[in-house]
Order: sequence, then C-alpha cells, then structure tokens
Amino acid sequence: MKHAEFAFPGPLRDKLVAAVLRGEKTSTTGLVAEYEKYGEELPVVGERELMIDSAGEGVAVLETTEVRILPLSEVDLQHALDEGEGFTSVAEWRADHTDYWQGAEMRAAMEDPEFTVDDTTLVVATRFIIVERIG
Repeated sequence: MKHAEFAFPGPLRDKLVAAVLRGEKTSTTGLVAEYEKYGEELPVVGERELMIDSAGEGVAVLETTEVRILPLSEVDLQHALDEGEGFTSVAEWRADHTDYWQGAEMRAAMEDPEFTVDDTTLVVATRFIIVERIG
C-alpha cells in the first residue's frame, strides 16, 4: 500500500495528521514536479494509502475521492478551506504553500537550490476520506 505523507516529518506533519484525524483536513495539494522527480504515479480516485505520522507509524487508511491536475493559479477557495489549516482565502493558502514549496527542505528534496513555483506550476489537488483508523 502506498504511503500518504503530509509535509516532512516534524511539527507541520504532526499538525496535518491531527487535522486529518479530526476530520478538518479533507484535501491536500502536491506538485506534479515532485511526483515526476521521484518517479511516483499520480494519485487516482479509489486508491487507498496508509497515512504516516512523524514517527513513521501508520495511523489511518485514506481513500482518494477526487484528483485534479491544474495550474497553481486555478486552485479554488473550497480546496484551500478543505486543507484544514485555517486558511480563509486562496491568497493566504497560496502564500503559505509557496513558502513551503520554496523552503529549504523542499529545495533540498528537489535537489534544486533555486526551485520556485508560479501561476503556471502544475499541482495535484486531491480530496480524500478516512476509511480506517489504526490504533
């Protein structure tokens, strides 16, 4: 079973996993470039993944219910709200995600110290539900 890993291990992942488990986070956004970099297949509707916490433990099984590939500029308010991180506007969501994607950890993971995103960057906007809690 594929793994669902939100952010990098640490405080942000802990916050996101907790939001999923509380039912507040029902969408997420990834970069097509990251999937390509690691040779990973894009998510598909009906696919199930084991959500991993910062300790590397599986805490829930998620099922993908929607996948959209779109330019960063087309992410809508409902998707931003459903990320469960308290965003109240697309601009706020985008600023936070741009900071993350252009941060040191992501640039290291992409092996590109100048990695940037813009309006045309393709993202994977995914919705999911919890189908099983573990532990």
